[in-house]
Amino acid sequence: MLDIKQIVEKPEEFKKRLSLRKPELAGQIDDVLAKYTAYKTVLAKVEELRAKRNEMSKSIGKIKKEQGDDAAKAAMAEVGKIKEEMTAKESELEPLKKEVTDLLLSIPNVPNEKIPVGVSDADNPEYIPCSLPLPTFDFKPLDHQSVGEKLGILDFEAAAALSGSRFALFKGEGARLERAIISFMLDMHAKKGYTEILPPVIVNEEILIGTGQLPKFREDMYELTGEPKQFLISTAEIPLTNLNRIRVVPEEELPVKLTAYSPCFRKESGTYGKDTRGLIRNHQFDKVELVMLSKPENSYEMLEQMVSDAQDVLKALEIPYHVVELCSGDIGFSSAKTYDIEVWMPSENKFREISSCSNCLDFQARRMGLRYKNTLGKQEYLHTLNGSGLAVGRTFAAILENFQQADGSVIIPKALRPYFGKDKIEAKK
Repeated sequence: MLDIKQIVEKPEEFKKRLSLRKPELAGQIDDVLAKYTAYKTVLAKVEELRAKRNEMSKSIGKIKKEQGDDAAKAAMAEVGKIKEEMTAKESELEPLKKEVTDLLLSIPNVPNEKIPVGVSDADNPEYIPCSLPLPTFDFKPLDHQSVGEKLGILDFEAAAALSGSRFALFKGEGARLERAIISFMLDMHAKKGYTEILPPVIVNEEILIGTGQLPKFREDMYELTGEPKQFLISTAEIPLTNLNRIRVVPEEELPVKLTAYSPCFRKESGTYGKDTRGLIRNHQFDKVELVMLSKPENSYEMLEQMVSDAQDVLKALEIPYHVVELCSGDIGFSSAKTYDIEVWMPSENKFREISSCSNCLDFQARRMGLRYKNTLGKQEYLHTLNGSGLAVGRTFAAILENFQQADGSVIIPKALRPYFGKDKIEAKK
């Protein structure tokens, strides 16, 4: 959430920066300022009436002494009228304050002033080029769904019968490979100082407000029935980032580095007809997430470290990838700067996103009241960062596509073999 005080001080700066996302977002600054002005006007009237009431109340004794009972009663009646007017005005404050808060919750983060300007992923420049050779085949490479189904390790037909479209069922060595990838990633990140967490996958409404999924993206969340309102998580970023909201983090604990595996759930409501095959865009998928809590002055340095940590997984697996920097029109709602790591998919002859690493500055921290205490004892908002380390299903897909063989088998990357227990998934005879 943006700081209303900063918006009041520099409205044109906020309009300019938000316009880099979409030009029409500048109007949201005018809307929130108008509502905030209305709130401040009523607040000023309440404070004026309160001061007047207090002043008259203090003078009643003097009036009674100097002017008699009738004058004192008249003064008390006037105090009563002031109190009634003040109470009426006070009743307007909370709705106005809520409207200001609701408007602020709907405004995205301002982009970093140095990120590339653009309107879509077509405008995202390459940040780190691919350093590994792209695989070559003496046959036409299949997509990962075809590879997996021929090997008998993926069953989308059974998944559809159980749950509908855009679900996957991993079978036999497919289930073992998914599990091996998860363990491999968690071990890599734990060795780099990330604390492993196994969080709940159901969270309360205010937790999703804290990280920015609500209110804007409610239609993409799986909401449970009953009270309190609860939702299935769309990423482990949600519980991990909120984990420290209940306390003030001591400076000596920073940076906080967390990693977690979780299943993730997304309706993908705006992607009808897109990536309907395979593991790229499912309603349920596995992901290993990275989250950092940083002091403000260190957060961009920490973002580069997070991107490096996510890349190291692909380097170890020897899967070709590159990194792009997202333009102003393509960054997520809570992000000020984002890098996407994209992995090579031979069947499509292009790179596809496998990780997105973002610096949200204090945007999420303001929404959830996430602070740290510096060495001087002053409380400040933390900066929050999150990234996939990596999307497990997409890593699974990339392994099948990049390491498929002419006989239909798939070679297991060397780094993964201790976890999987074999060096190859054999084709069915």
